[in-house]
Amino acid sequence: MDHLIVHEKPELQLENLIMAFAGWPDAGEGATSTLKYLLRRLGGKKFAEIDPEDFFDFSQERPRSSRTRDGKRRVHWPANEFFYVDNSEQEPGKGIMFFVGLEPNLKWRTFSNLIADTAQSYGVKTVVHLGALLDAVPHTRNVRLTGSSTGNELQGVLDSASIGTSNYQGPTGISSAVMEACTNAGLSYASLWGHTSHYLQAAHNYRVSYTLATTLAKLLKLPIDLSELKGAADRFDSEVLEAIERDDQLITYVKKLEDRYDENLASQEMPDPAEAVRDL
Repeated sequence: MDHLIVHEKPELQLENLIMAFAGWPDAGEGATSTLKYLLRRLGGKKFAEIDPEDFFDFSQERPRSSRTRDGKRRVHWPANEFFYVDNSEQEPGKGIMFFVGLEPNLKWRTFSNLIADTAQSYGVKTVVHLGALLDAVPHTRNVRLTGSSTGNELQGVLDSASIGTSNYQGPTGISSAVMEACTNAGLSYASLWGHTSHYLQAAHNYRVSYTLATTLAKLLKLPIDLSELKGAADRFDSEVLEAIERDDQLITYVKKLEDRYDENLASQEMPDPAEAVRDL
């Protein structure tokens, strides 16, 4: 396939693809942190990547440079990488595909079709996208999740977990383009979003990551120990609590947000993020 650089061809049937994009659909790095944790714990191996040349405006998404220990300069280009995990102990001959990427500037349809074609060529049947978005939700409540699936079985799991579908309509991101490409290719597609408290956007939100990972593990029956990620989430909660206790205005704002959130939750309506930002 054009634009795809293959380093290794996994000799496994990769039935599931789990993916996340850094940037806008990754508030508090909640989604990409989830995937990086899973890859580390499950022993993921990189096997392919997308050549960024035709998909990025490098004056907008600039490459980064670094120095190696021997003093040489290295350029790091925008990365969109495929990994695989050998899941043969659970299912002989089976594995899981992962994709961690960055929303491109150009040729979204070509880019999305490339992901769908790569998934299909390795036997993927189900694609699950993880995302995180800023929302008017208090950090003192359970992490809110929304999601939907084009497959009846996965949608049934989401429904049984009381994970509702977002009613958002408007400008969209690359995940929607990938969803359309995967659906057109006959793949089942699910999207799962963790809602991040908008006043915590500068921090790595491991609380959202832990919730996404827990739900994903149940959704796909992944054999993974999440205790380390749970510990990071607990430390995150403690640090947030300590920081907020030093700010009387923020304490008052969070209390107001809690009241509004609880009231709207009872009526199944979520607070308007724009209104919450105006209040802040």
